[in-house]
Amino acid sequence: MIGRLSGHVVEEGDEGTVVLDVAGVGYEVTVPLGALGRARGIAGSDAITLFVHTHVREDALLLYGFATREDRAAFRVLIGISSIGPKIALAILSALGAAELAAVIARRETARLTAIPGVGKKTAERLVLELKDKLVNLPSVPLSAAAPPPAATGAKQDLLQSALTRMGYRPAEAERAVTALGARVESAPLGDLVRDALALLSK
Repeated sequence: MIGRLSGHVVEEGDEGTVVLDVAGVGYEVTVPLGALGRARGIAGSDAITLFVHTHVREDALLLYGFATREDRAAFRVLIGISSIGPKIALAILSALGAAELAAVIARRETARLTAIPGVGKKTAERLVLELKDKLVNLPSVPLSAAAPPPAATGAKQDLLQSALTRMGYRPAEAERAVTALGARVESAPLGDLVRDALALLSK
């Protein structure tokens, strides 16, 4: 089984698939939205490390990659739930990181879950019921921080958030970075703001 891969992304395909070149061998890995951006931030270089779950089927051997061990652990918990396959699990982790997911489950926020494509009301209720005791070993954000702070509405804030989401960060992550920059967003050049936001997101 493959548990971790370190290398360079040489190809990005549809539906979250990437080809990671590891010492001349290209591994096709499916990643959730934002995973590459977070992995690059953690590594601090062009090379990235993905924590891999090897999914074996009768007709295929599939690799799913994550920026952190915690996201991989959450993925494994999710696919262990009846009727939750890798596709829905990836959609959930594209919208919520492991810590955010743990907080959402603790608060029983089914509305946050049903906002994710592919997750209906019954599925959200089942997730809350079945995950309440299964995410206890994962890190969680404080309950008061589960909902993102109100976003600024200026044109420059919107441009900055859009730039960050195009780089692969989740909307909630981009929003928190913009909020953390505070009043500087109105006065600093956009290029400087993107650099500082990336520094915040890589911590």
